[in-house]
Amino acid sequence: MHEIDLSKYKIRTDLIVEHIKDYKNYKVKEEIVDNIKIETLVLNEEEASSIDKKEGIYKTIYFEDVTDEENYHNLLKVTSEELKKLFKDLDLHTKSSCLIVGLGNRKATPDALGPLTIDDLKITRQITELGLHLDNKYRIISALVPGVMGTTGIETKDIIEGVINKVKPDFLIVIDALAASSVERINKTIQITNTGINPGSGLLNNRFEISKETLNIPVIAIGIPTVVDATTIVSNTINYLYRHFSFEKENIENSKMKLVPPSNRDYKNHNKTLNNTEKKQIMGLLGSLTDDEIKALIREVLTPLGYNLLVTPKEIDFVIAKLSKLLAQSLNKSLELN
Repeated sequence: MHEIDLSKYKIRTDLIVEHIKDYKNYKVKEEIVDNIKIETLVLNEEEASSIDKKEGIYKTIYFEDVTDEENYHNLLKVTSEELKKLFKDLDLHTKSSCLIVGLGNRKATPDALGPLTIDDLKITRQITELGLHLDNKYRIISALVPGVMGTTGIETKDIIEGVINKVKPDFLIVIDALAASSVERINKTIQITNTGINPGSGLLNNRFEISKETLNIPVIAIGIPTVVDATTIVSNTINYLYRHFSFEKENIENSKMKLVPPSNRDYKNHNKTLNNTEKKQIMGLLGSLTDDEIKALIREVLTPLGYNLLVTPKEIDFVIAKLSKLLAQSLNKSLELN
């Protein structure tokens, strides 16, 4: 059988939860508020070095449909509180000024999260620049949309660095659309970290790092995955196929289930799968491969043809507008001085 060399394939994801294989074995603090799950992982220097990540705080927020009004308001509250906690952990005192940067391309909807978020922020720096009094409720906040190197011809980090040298903020917040390696997390996950960001890393198109080490001020990165590649969709579908057969097998004698058409049977919360023998019976040699081997094989098949496409949900225009508004309102609330 063709042997697959996994060493040449990188995981196409920006999410810490997908990057670490044994994520649950780390000291992850988990809590649930209003049906929204928040996971906080703090990596020390040794742990971070062992997985090729940076030491620091990683917060991952999981939510359902953001277009639902109740979910939206619950998520707004949770995100605001988690940002406040992070500001406190990083000792960003109330008088700290902030520059907020919206990374991405406004003309590409899945990549427009950052620029659209900037549109709804409460910007205050111009008030003090005009010599007017700023209410004690607000910090000095400025914003920047640097665009992408493909349209500006300038490295994003260089633009940000130039503005920082002029404006001199105490800390930086960067917002960007991310890539994920699971369809379940698209438009349903927020990652917040103090470790900075490498724009385009999830698409294997790394730009220069934007972090405290490169800019000499604290950097908080906020991201939401909006795209997956075709490899992810196909490999995820194979796993859903196993779960579907497991669900059907478990409910074969369930008389109530016989009245439900197969296309309407909800097995979303059915986390069981087939055993290795059953997988081989259904998928043959493919059924003997691990998840990583399946992904590597699919990528090996699709990439030379140019078919490993980046995919986003069809309702992305509506959802990205909601998500950007949510992030803007969360930042407005969390940056207020109470």
